[in-house]
Amino acid sequence: MAPASSGSLSVAPATPGDWALVSSWAAEEGWNPGLSDVPAFFAQDPGGFFLGRVDGEPVSAISVVNYSETYAFLGFYLVRPEFRGLGHGLATWRAALAHAGDRSVGLDGVPAQQDNYRRSGFTTAYRTARFVGEVPAPDRPVAGVVPGAVLDPAAIGAYDNACHHADRPRFLVRWITTPGHRVLVRVVDGRPAGYGVVRPAQDAARVGPLFADTPADAGVLLDALAAEARDFGATRIAVDMPESNPAAARLALERGLEPTFETARMYTGPVRPVARERVFGVTTLELG
Repeated sequence: MAPASSGSLSVAPATPGDWALVSSWAAEEGWNPGLSDVPAFFAQDPGGFFLGRVDGEPVSAISVVNYSETYAFLGFYLVRPEFRGLGHGLATWRAALAHAGDRSVGLDGVPAQQDNYRRSGFTTAYRTARFVGEVPAPDRPVAGVVPGAVLDPAAIGAYDNACHHADRPRFLVRWITTPGHRVLVRVVDGRPAGYGVVRPAQDAARVGPLFADTPADAGVLLDALAAEARDFGATRIAVDMPESNPAAARLALERGLEPTFETARMYTGPVRPVARERVFGVTTLELG
């Protein structure tokens, strides 16, 4: 369909139903969204999702999700190809970014957009690479790994808080209970030493987060998560690993995963420090 360039753009909050369409756009861009992500995304900040329309037709999208009084994350910045170059993307960006107020905002930017983000006040912190491939499933259950349902959710939340720039209880409770999401916890000496989630996606199963005390703990979790992925029919996994933890890429390469594309984590201002050495895989590039 040719773009209706004569129409004006209207940007308004989106519904979960709208976001099913946006997720299909993300799949067309090769982002490999999870099949059941939307409810968890909206649980954190229902007002943080925006859709741009021209003459009533959806043409652009963006999310600016507020996590705390000081931190927000921007994602899902999309314009349908036939409507690009008309200013709709920038107009959608400006309308939605106001939702963050004076919070520091983070994003994961693809290389083609990073200069634009810098002009908007974002500074690069580090790169993240997506590693994809087949991981042989272990022949037997992995020792020292238990289903997330066995633990008090508060214990998982406490571990997550150390690895993210803001507490995110509303998101997390949905993320670890969404049907299809498999949650595993690494337990050492009776306490959590890491946790991870794998979920069905458009292509390879997505692993995220992958948080662990040590590379050995992360490796045990990744192997167990690969087994879970095979259990729901996936033979390939994808995990987004930050270069701020060099052990993450080594872990992936040791298992035959290959880097496919990279993004840059960027911020507009200061953010709460995290235990970077524990972050082997980010939760999602869409919500941080």
